[in-house]
Amino acid sequence: MGSIDTPKNPENGSTTLPPTTDASATYDGDQNPTNGMPPRVTEMTLPVESEVVKKRKTSMLPLEVGTRVLCRWRDCKYHPVKVIERRKMQSGGTNDYEYYVHYTEFNRRLDEWVKLEQLDLDSVETVVDEKVEDKVTSLKMTRHQKRKIDETHVEGHEELDAASLREHEEFTKVKNIATIELGRYEIETWYFSPFPPEYNDCLQLYFCEFCLNFMKRKEQLQRHMKKCDLKHPPGDEIYRSGTLSMFEIDGKKNKVYGQNLCYLAKLFLDHKTLYYDVDLFLFYVLCECDDRGCHMVGYFSKEKHSEESYNLACILTLPPYQRKGYGKFLIAFSYELSKKEGKVGTPERPLSDLGLLSYRGYWTRVLLDILKRHKGNISIKELSDMTAIKAEDILTTLQSLELIQYRKGQHVICADPKVLDRHLKAAGRGGLEVDVSKLIWTPYKEQG
Repeated sequence: MGSIDTPKNPENGSTTLPPTTDASATYDGDQNPTNGMPPRVTEMTLPVESEVVKKRKTSMLPLEVGTRVLCRWRDCKYHPVKVIERRKMQSGGTNDYEYYVHYTEFNRRLDEWVKLEQLDLDSVETVVDEKVEDKVTSLKMTRHQKRKIDETHVEGHEELDAASLREHEEFTKVKNIATIELGRYEIETWYFSPFPPEYNDCLQLYFCEFCLNFMKRKEQLQRHMKKCDLKHPPGDEIYRSGTLSMFEIDGKKNKVYGQNLCYLAKLFLDHKTLYYDVDLFLFYVLCECDDRGCHMVGYFSKEKHSEESYNLACILTLPPYQRKGYGKFLIAFSYELSKKEGKVGTPERPLSDLGLLSYRGYWTRVLLDILKRHKGNISIKELSDMTAIKAEDILTTLQSLELIQYRKGQHVICADPKVLDRHLKAAGRGGLEVDVSKLIWTPYKEQG
């Protein structure tokens, strides 16, 4: 596979595999990202517990689902968690259980199985039934608290009402696949994905990075790679600039690939509806290319025909490639396709809070760059024609920046250069640019 020097990224949970990997090798998610060794923990001499205290703690066990307690996380600090599920250990005593916990300060992606010794039983709280409204509020708070960490990741669209949310959380509360191997990366997953029942007993899956077929064992993947003829996603290459390529895959022509891509994406998208009927969608897969082939970085999908002018249904940058500007590139690319179609576009609604954050950043940079360079008056309609951004999105973006006023029955854009510079600075960098001259594409038309 060649030499690989990239260390594990502790923020996105991916680690680079060595050139040859033993099938039984496992990844320690707690390892120190700087030297590969577990973090050093200073031992402390603790007072001997009294028999009364021991009996009181034993009487709590096993902990009930819903219990709130403090848990030692990978940073060696204790954080509040809620017990989501429990399972009995095969070679243990009466009270020997593992507990699946949700860290209430963090996003659901960090939910995990922990052992009893990681829990501080002195901090156990009484089990309290929560209302659905509380669950929704808690979920939104968690996303808000983690926004700075997650700002490059656009989550799945939250099309669920309160009742559906409760059903969704119950069905997907326990992450079924812990890690996947994709190309040279082993990646910790974030969420549940509804793989076929025969994969229920698998903690790790092995994906072919080109056709996205998945297997239970490393040996199966190695045999498959000897027979797989693909070195890039199936479909048409519509863009190549330097080492970056974009492939368009028709879900009707490549149904298995489309479904496998949805299975893979769901591992990293919460509250995303999994579309088994991929015939109605086009998938745009972004790749980094080298002499070994084209390696998937991320993708977005769009409906072939959208009455609501949606130019993007779902978007994901894989964890090993986040914080490199690829998410912004994918958003920009979706608008370049809309320009080629001669239409205005907008992402599928409703957007998650993180999705809105990413799009608002893109809209801000594009619109303010035009306003900064433009001489004289310009209307929202003209901005929409120039950018393919829907007029409603332009209006809400400029209103949020307080750059628009309503005078004499019409909206007037107030573009003071110093104010524009301040907002542009706050919006941050624009990421990788799409070289439109390298885009060779004709809009989709129904065949036959």
